[in-house]
Amino acid sequence: MTGRPEADSLPIALTPAWPERAAWGTAPSLRAWQTTAMRQYFEEQPRDFLAVATPGAGKTTFALSVAAELLGRRIVDRITVVAPTEHLKLQWAEAAARAGIPIDPTYSAGKGKTSQDFVGIAVTYAGVAVNPLAMRIRTERFKTLVILDEVHHAGDALSWGEGVREAFEPATRRLALTGTPFRSDINPIPFVTYAPGADGVPRSVADYTYGYAHALADHVVRPVLFMAYSGEMTWRTRAGDEIAARLGEPLTKDLTAQALRTALDPSGSWIPSVLAAADSRLTEVRRHVPDAGGLVIASDQDTARSYAKTLKQITGEPATVVLSDEKASSKKITEFTDSDRRWMVAVRMVSEGVDVPRLAVGVYATRTSTPLFFAQAVGRFVRARSRGETASVFLPSVPSLLGFASEMEVERDHVLGRKVTDEGDIFAAENDLLAEANAGEGASDELEMSFEALGSEARFDRVLFDGGEFGHAGEVHVGSEEEMDFLGIPGLLEPGQMRELLQQRQTDRARKQKAAPKQEPRAGDSVAEVSTHEQLAVLRRELNGLVAAWHHRTGQAHGITHAALRKECGGPAAAVATADQLHARIDRIRDWATRKSS
Repeated sequence: MTGRPEADSLPIALTPAWPERAAWGTAPSLRAWQTTAMRQYFEEQPRDFLAVATPGAGKTTFALSVAAELLGRRIVDRITVVAPTEHLKLQWAEAAARAGIPIDPTYSAGKGKTSQDFVGIAVTYAGVAVNPLAMRIRTERFKTLVILDEVHHAGDALSWGEGVREAFEPATRRLALTGTPFRSDINPIPFVTYAPGADGVPRSVADYTYGYAHALADHVVRPVLFMAYSGEMTWRTRAGDEIAARLGEPLTKDLTAQALRTALDPSGSWIPSVLAAADSRLTEVRRHVPDAGGLVIASDQDTARSYAKTLKQITGEPATVVLSDEKASSKKITEFTDSDRRWMVAVRMVSEGVDVPRLAVGVYATRTSTPLFFAQAVGRFVRARSRGETASVFLPSVPSLLGFASEMEVERDHVLGRKVTDEGDIFAAENDLLAEANAGEGASDELEMSFEALGSEARFDRVLFDGGEFGHAGEVHVGSEEEMDFLGIPGLLEPGQMRELLQQRQTDRARKQKAAPKQEPRAGDSVAEVSTHEQLAVLRRELNGLVAAWHHRTGQAHGITHAALRKECGGPAAAVATADQLHARIDRIRDWATRKSS
């Protein structure tokens, strides 16, 4: 089932705890989607159920409410939670304790028994793979509900998937949860149903889906304001050649990767400028949300420490640094969550599942650029606490990242048997990049010797919001009044107010530019390049205006409309599309409007 839920009367007998409120202690009441999903679950009584809900929507509350109901009906008498990380085990145990379901997060297969005070255990996917037989014996002994959190991790390694299947095949009930796009490899995920699509390729089938677009419309999650920064980069190759390029320009894959790496180099000017801009944005947000915090996602441990030093110089206070191999990492996250400190810097520990609701500003400062990782990272900032809150994520003007940002509202399923034929494919495998992000060192010795960052300069490029683009294509200097017009946007605004304000900001600057005396072009400037750049900007604005009009006419989310136009007309995201591709999409959406009118 997919779509926006409606909460109507219930034809089935339920315990007094439901549906008026969630499992005690997890939330004041169930949200509409959770009510609808629970109704469907208890009407169908499935052994396996897959719920796909956007980060921040409340998957934990839903799962624990199901667990409480199953325990109350005596359908199960034990709970097993499988999570991706050690920290998430603790987080599940704490949430379950508040719901009156005691779970042991310290259990291991070698431990055997656990205290009779517990009705459940929490383990990791890696821990299950170590001794699946022991987990199977425990599952067979009791009527067990298995909650598979972020179930796509069961496909991380063949042994993990096999271990999960062997350990939990005898389970009475299995509830699988995920909040991000499924993996793109061909390893089937245990206990997930697959069905052929229109092209004959098997795809995962969710029992219930609650996407970002629906959650945004229901004010369950925050809208995201993406602040993109470009700039001039200079680096030296292994052959001794010095290369200069502009971040965000059409480049080869290798040159784009090297330009991005130069931008993220702690010794350059780009990252300090962007961190300072992000801190200015955080200051503005904290005027309305006093405890708002920021998170910088780094590529490796060394750069994470360097970014923390830069933030201390900018803010005057130390940043919390969370590294994946530190024993105190979970404690640090908890302390940051409960404090009002400004910044946290992490490599992978906060990329998925970890709940820090006060995070409102992020800096995507990692070379990992896959759709899975991007969705996980952005998911840390969308958890809404009150209406009007908006998340702000700063990112490099890299075509792939701009494309992901413009497609935030698109839902994807796990595709089996799809071969990666294009390096830019949104389904490209992410194994190597995730392994690099987890590693203590960022790259191999050979790669380190083949590259030397020489210098970088940051320019404010554009803002992406609700499928539209606002900005000035890298023409704005960092620290200028034009940049502050965007950084100083109030921290509490409804999406409609945000859209109107962004449009007004862009219109005001365009009016100033038109009134200013025109400068003669410098010698060597290419008229063709200038006219092409202006033409693309005009076409993007026209397309975004038509998409906005289509949204007001049909209610269809901007991102979904952009994705449908790309599917019919071909080509990349609007941010990097050619003039011909933009013309084709403009003609197509006008054709839609004509056909709907007739």
